[in-house]
Amino acid sequence: MTAGPELGRRVSAVRTEGLAAALSAAAPQRVGVVSSIVGLSVEVAGLACPVGSVVRIGDGGVPAEVVAAQRSGLRCMPLGPLDRVAAGDPVRSNGRPALIPVGDGLMGRVLDGLGRPIDGKGPLGPHVRVPLENDPPAPLDRARITEQLQVGVRAVDTMTAVGRGQRIGLFAGSGVGKSSLLSMVARGTDAAVNVIALVGERGREVREFLEEDLGPEGLARSIVVVATSDEPARMRLRAAFAATRIAEFHRERGADVLLMMDSLTRVAMAQREIGLSAGEPPATRGYPPSTFSLLARLLERAGTDAAGSITGIYTVLVDGDDHNEPIADSARSLLDGHVVLDRRLAVAGHFPSIDVLSSVSRVASRVTSREQSATASALRRVLAARRAAQDLLDVGAYQRGANPLVDAAVDHEDAINSFLRQRLDEPVPAARSWADLDALVRRVGV
Repeated sequence: MTAGPELGRRVSAVRTEGLAAALSAAAPQRVGVVSSIVGLSVEVAGLACPVGSVVRIGDGGVPAEVVAAQRSGLRCMPLGPLDRVAAGDPVRSNGRPALIPVGDGLMGRVLDGLGRPIDGKGPLGPHVRVPLENDPPAPLDRARITEQLQVGVRAVDTMTAVGRGQRIGLFAGSGVGKSSLLSMVARGTDAAVNVIALVGERGREVREFLEEDLGPEGLARSIVVVATSDEPARMRLRAAFAATRIAEFHRERGADVLLMMDSLTRVAMAQREIGLSAGEPPATRGYPPSTFSLLARLLERAGTDAAGSITGIYTVLVDGDDHNEPIADSARSLLDGHVVLDRRLAVAGHFPSIDVLSSVSRVASRVTSREQSATASALRRVLAARRAAQDLLDVGAYQRGANPLVDAAVDHEDAINSFLRQRLDEPVPAARSWADLDALVRRVGV
């Protein structure tokens, strides 16, 4: 007796679903056309879409993102190659904002800027799709930074302490060891989740970073988003925002996330290509005004909120080792600290090549004890005295006894260098680093 009503409900549900699918298929679909292709941009006529939405071009469905809208049509930036796209090709929009996958099923996976797996491990595990864009936490909703985040690098944990939710930059020229330092952090951190964005990297270096620098252990607790240097500018830019959105998802669940991005400079370069192609006027060193506002929008999405935290470590590739070039200067003003890598140290075989005297953490005093701060300051004074007297030492004009700090630096040079150096595969817990620093300062006698 009960089978009849139940069967009727099932039949009714099937009919309703079929009707909805039929109505969706029969709904009119607005299709535009490619009117012109100039440089990196595609002009589309006959289609109305908001900025930031994704359209499909041609029969192959090449994805492109709308970057500007005018009465005459849309200006789009491709997310794939345009070698088979021509004027007159149809352009379709699904009417939805750009979505990316997030969730625990992404752990240990390597994705592209669209959130598609590129590691050959099959489909992603459990995940949901969310809009790429997201608002940063309100200023008064951000929790204060009061706890140190262990990164596993002695010179950083002690001399430039990083707080949970801090945003810090690694400033260096090319080939000085930024990627290697990131891999040390990925292995040695105590953050719950690592999200790594490789933006504008050489294709050869991606696999080397994953297999050698990061290793199976580091990859297992990481989510890696990759956009190599040969990919379109919009794809490189999306990789940075996709990694940030994935990190935000875990922060909203109360996790402490470490977001590492290599490099922020290549994100700015991608925006420069997009801005100039969209008709923006060039400003400082050819960067359009939108570049600097985009950097602020990207960096402000990291940090703390009421539930969890995103600690952001961003590499900044300084142009010609000039630490005052526009992107480096703008990033330094937006970030909560900076770690400077010195080419002279790298050439001398001193790794990680961190110039501790030029490196600053704006929250170090809030996440370390008074005793720890005093110990770090003592070693800084010794290093600063040695640097001030370096010219005299080089020419043999320094008279021993003129400055006790210089004498201590010279007498214990090997011990100091041994503390500041560290092997790539040798993560050190923060507690042990502080104990080693305390023993070093006692030995130096300052």
